[in-house]
This record gives sequence, C-alpha cells and structure tokens, in this order.
Amino acid sequence: SAWKSRQNSGENRKKLSGCYKKTIIAYCKNGMTGTIVNTACIIAGTLAGALLHRGIKEEYKHTLYTALGLASLAIGLNATISHLAESEYPVLFIISLAVGGVVGTALDIDGRFRRLVNKRSKSGKSSKNLAEGLSTAILLYCIGPLSMLGPVISALKGDHTFLFTNSTLDLVSSTVFASTYGIGMILAAPALFLWQGMFYTVAVISSTAISNALMAELLIIGGLMITASGLSLLELKDCKTLNLLPALLVPVVWFVVKGFFGL
Repeated sequence: SAWKSRQNSGENRKKLSGCYKKTIIAYCKNGMTGTIVNTACIIAGTLAGALLHRGIKEEYKHTLYTALGLASLAIGLNATISHLAESEYPVLFIISLAVGGVVGTALDIDGRFRRLVNKRSKSGKSSKNLAEGLSTAILLYCIGPLSMLGPVISALKGDHTFLFTNSTLDLVSSTVFASTYGIGMILAAPALFLWQGMFYTVAVISSTAISNALMAELLIIGGLMITASGLSLLELKDCKTLNLLPALLVPVVWFVVKGFFGL
C-alpha cells in the first residue's frame, strides 16, 4: 500500500512536470506576443492621453471608433468564414449562439456590466476620481471575446490576430481614459497582462484536451461575436455582445458530452 502510494505520487509529479515543461515551451515558442503588444498599447495610449490633458475632440473619437468598427467587421467575418469549412457540425454555432444568447440574456450579463461601468463613471466631480477610472478601464479592457478568446487562440495556434485587434481598440480607449483621468490609468496595463496571461496559461496546460474541431467552432462563434462588436462600434446595431459570451461554452459542453458517451 505504501509502495503504491509512493508510485502514484511519483506519477503525479511526472504529470505536473510535464505540464510545467509544456507551459514553458509554449511561452518560449509564442512568447505571449499578442498580450505583450496589447499591454504595450495600453501603456502607449495612456502616455499619449496624459499629454493631451484637455481630452480628445468628439469628432476625432467618432472617426477612430468608426475605423475600428470596420476593422472588427472584417476580422470577425474572416475568422468565421475561413473556419466554416472545418466545422464537423454546421449548425452547432447557430445552436450555440441561440442557447448562449438566451442564457446571457437571462443572466443580463450585458446590462449588469453596463450598470457597473456607469456606476464607476458618474458625471460630475467624481468622474475625475482615479479609482473609478481604473475600475471602468479594467472592466472594458478585460471583459469581452477579444480579450478572453484571443489569448487561447494565441496559445494554441500561435495566431495573435484577435489580440492585435484588441490592442488597437485598447490603444484608442486608453488614450481617451488617460486624457480624462491622468497618467495613473497606466496601472490598468498590468491588470490586463495578468488577466490574459491566466487564459493563456490555462489554454497551454489543457491544450491536449482542445481538439482542432473544437477550436474551429470557437473561432466561428468568436468571429461572429467580434462582428457584433463591430456593428456596435459603428452604432448600426447594439447586439449586446456580452450576452453572447455563454455561447463559447456550448461547443465545449457538446464535445465533452460527445467524448464521454463516445458519440
């Protein structure tokens, strides 16, 4: 019994050692390039915004977000269309969006997020409070398909497109935030790095459990969510993208059930 316990302990140590090695290799190979660029863009945007002091004129903000909205449409549609042929279940993304959207709406993810942001960015004197500005910025930088799915794709496929897109969005947003709240907004950069680093690390450790078929489904759904974000940036349609976040879990659940029952 004692010998078996020592043997099991040795096997567990080997497994942990294998996970650590896999993580280190992935960090060396891909270098978290997308996350590093995203963090650097927030720092650069904050420095630029702090120099502006008086803020950015509304017409310039509108032009910048229009450009980013068009870019999001192109990148999102490309991600979806280019992976549709790889899907083993052509209707799974439709079911995922429908089920995930219903669950997200029932939980009111988008509404709760907006209320939390609005609470942190009230008008008046309190709008100059750094703590409120930081909490608002961190929420906006970290919560969304680009910032959450991007590190996973970066870790598993070495594709940083989603994170580079997110970097551009955050560059503009951080400039706007810093022009209002000051240089202290630079503290949001390490928060984003740790957030995306967590997703990256989890993806690397569990990479053997994530098949190419599952990644294709996640990219199809993620692409559509980015397209929805582009529509919102262009003010064409408020798709309440955050309510669609649970849709990313539906393919995961399906593939787990499929594997368990051998379907």
